[in-house]
Amino acid sequence: MQRVSLLGRMVHSVKIGLVGPESTGKSTLSRELAAHFGGRCIPEYARQYVGTLQRSYRYEDVCLIAGQNRMEAQTAQGLTFFDTELIITKVWLDEVYGKRPLWITEPVPADCRMDYYLLTAPDLPGEPDPLRENLSQPARERLYERYLSEIIATGVPYCIVKGAGRERFACAERAVSTWLNGLR
Repeated sequence: MQRVSLLGRMVHSVKIGLVGPESTGKSTLSRELAAHFGGRCIPEYARQYVGTLQRSYRYEDVCLIAGQNRMEAQTAQGLTFFDTELIITKVWLDEVYGKRPLWITEPVPADCRMDYYLLTAPDLPGEPDPLRENLSQPARERLYERYLSEIIATGVPYCIVKGAGRERFACAERAVSTWLNGLR
């Protein structure tokens, strides 16, 4: 593992995954946190990939996205914030297709796990865009509970992020700072 300087001390590389229902601020938070902490942000690959398709996505496409999530998690160096990661893809495969590749086990495989998770609560209004499918509040709350269960199953520390605007960022920043300080 690579060692990096965080908050004035040397620690191993760390991976922080943002998980939550659609339209709960993961992209904004991952970019803002990476800038604030001097880390890097891995954008949501699914959005990039599906956005270029000239057809509806298929099971094979989501499996390819899962493979990309896995590779990104395995090769991350330094302080890295992931705007979504394998937990979201795993739940999506279950939700949409009722199946997933055999390598996506219960819980998420150890080589794909983050060191810390930020779970974004569905307390923001859903903002429609062509790639979002579950913006109803009941669907967002159901997915939130699924993501929470998946995170708990990993045994990895996490924090629930709530609030709007700067309050949401402050909640996430405090959680990450507290967790990083505990790495001494």
